[in-house]
Amino acid sequence: MNLHRTIGGLRSALVPHRPSARIGLVPTMGALHAGHVALLDAARSASDRVVASIFVNPTQFGNQDDLASYPRTEAQDCELAAAAGVDELFIPSREEMYPAGFATWVDVEQTAGLEDAFRPGHFRGVATVCVKLFTIVQPTIAFFGQKDAQQVAVVRQLVRDLDLPLTIRVIPTVRDSDGLALSSRNVRLSPAERQHALAIPRALDAGCSAHRDGRDPVAEARRTLEGTPGVEIEYVATASFDGQPTLAIAVRVGATRLIDNAPLTAAPDATRVREQPSPLGHRDN
Repeated sequence: MNLHRTIGGLRSALVPHRPSARIGLVPTMGALHAGHVALLDAARSASDRVVASIFVNPTQFGNQDDLASYPRTEAQDCELAAAAGVDELFIPSREEMYPAGFATWVDVEQTAGLEDAFRPGHFRGVATVCVKLFTIVQPTIAFFGQKDAQQVAVVRQLVRDLDLPLTIRVIPTVRDSDGLALSSRNVRLSPAERQHALAIPRALDAGCSAHRDGRDPVAEARRTLEGTPGVEIEYVATASFDGQPTLAIAVRVGATRLIDNAPLTAAPDATRVREQPSPLGHRDN
């Protein structure tokens, strides 16, 4: 595995593999876990050359305390990436990605609200850094996780609207044995807080079951969350992500913010890989 700190170094390393190689990109913010490994495995299977990036993108954080406390485990991440078969690992500095005088932003208009409503400017940062990575790497396929369903919808829309020549592939959410979706933020939960956080998969289960029975999935999911101490609800809503009706949840457990979702046509662990973009839309409760 080759480690690159500069844009120029990564671009030079990829030159010999163009134009015939299928290049797979897995963008991450580090603190890698089994969910990231699933993305890397998918990229390894579908690509001739796997590029992974680790960059805690400051422009998608509105809360500077959240940015400062985001877990950073570079040494372990490098070991995991190498074991997963990454060919080129890109770990740039903030100054490399946003040099002095940087003033260009990508803003995808949305109808869904949800994350953007609670984190103003978040998706502007996400869209901008993704376009930068797509321009630097020029991947054939980029891999994202279903857990960040709204982010995926935003990225798909910018790829479609800007006619970027790549495919976005979504990999199902990876869950721990207790049902909690794997997230780099989970390490910040105390043992008691983790037990409280298990209300999230329970709420998704309840919402999906209600939907299958013709009842309101939002009301059932919210009822489960409201009955759990230590859980502060930010939103519970249904949304259409990539044409798929989805139950989406965001909560705070202690100081840690967690999101999760489940397609409403299936149980939470039965997400599908989808590649076709479609409009966004939502219904809050």
